[in-house]
Amino acid sequence: MSRETEFLALDDVVARAVIGPHSRHVALLENAFKVLIEAPGGGLSINGSAKDRAGARKVIETLAKRAAQGAELNEAAVRTALGTVRSGGASADGMALPIGRRGAIVPKTNAQARYVEALARCELTFGVGPAGTGKTFLAAAYGASLLRKGAVDRLVITRPAVEAGEKLGFLPGDLNEKVDPYLAPIWEALNDILGADDVRRRRDKGEIEAAPIAFMRGRTLSHAFVIADEAQNLTRLQMKMVLTRLGEGARMVVTGDPSQIDLVNPRDSGLAHALRILKDVQGVGILAFEAQDVVRHAMVERIVRAYDADTETPDRR
Repeated sequence: MSRETEFLALDDVVARAVIGPHSRHVALLENAFKVLIEAPGGGLSINGSAKDRAGARKVIETLAKRAAQGAELNEAAVRTALGTVRSGGASADGMALPIGRRGAIVPKTNAQARYVEALARCELTFGVGPAGTGKTFLAAAYGASLLRKGAVDRLVITRPAVEAGEKLGFLPGDLNEKVDPYLAPIWEALNDILGADDVRRRRDKGEIEAAPIAFMRGRTLSHAFVIADEAQNLTRLQMKMVLTRLGEGARMVVTGDPSQIDLVNPRDSGLAHALRILKDVQGVGILAFEAQDVVRHAMVERIVRAYDADTETPDRR
């Protein structure tokens, strides 16, 4: 099969982002498509068969668009773009969220793009799947964008205070100090998007509120964006209570991983039950992430797949 060279014109800054530190991103592309990629200036040249060049070009174009939007390009983003192109999936470009400390926040996978679309379209969205798929981070990013634009009056974050097999003991301090350790991933996301000073200021003004599930009972949350995190550890009664807090002008996203239930009786988890009975309800969106949607270290996807395979294999002990 003949090998030819084609040139893809790119801004030098964008080209450097695509190439990656020490050409690591290019090395991933060359290995995946059996092409040779060089940077003669003004863009990238791709040498290889027509089919391989086409695949590499699609990945480079996807990465270049994200870099041009100000999004950070790392190895996880490159691997995700590779997986999308090689599986024949559509691009997740064009759905930018707020600008974080590391640049514009954009969906990195098709599943993330569909998730953001569901957040915009539905009053109640479920994001379920394994760790590292971005379901909590994107929910926080979307909520922060609504808060910043004034589309909602406040951001309310809640989750069950269920310990993952450990006994944390008595936690000193006021309510925020007791709840904050359980919400560390969301605070990290909000700090990255809004900045720690702005988050602290909005918390003091009541625009950002964190509370355990028990404090949701009896409330009506109007003109708010509500994030119910770690929902696999909500009981059926707790899930119904949380979902029925929605008031006028409010939206809610429920995130969780059904494979990480920490309840004494896993069958009491309200997440699977809610997904089953609400799947056809108007205004409800459900996005199920899978192992290939993991955007953390590549090792995380391999770990998730190994655990999934073990769950499906009969116990041979």
